[in-house]
Amino acid sequence: MKKTAATSKTYKTKDICSLYDISRVTLFRWETEGLITGVERDWRGWRVYHQKNLEEIERIISKGRK
Repeated sequence: MKKTAATSKTYKTKDICSLYDISRVTLFRWETEGLITGVERDWRGWRVYHQKNLEEIERIISKGRK
């Protein structure tokens, strides 16, 4: 089964930090605390985020604003 472009979109750490205006430290802390799950790694060992991770980040941010 071939993945479509919509399901295979990935984001780098710098993309996420820029998109949500958060620091790398914050992003990595959320991952360590288990708030962001299933973050994959590429062949270099760098984090690769998917749409599911973006939804988790948006949930974290929206809870902080209440």
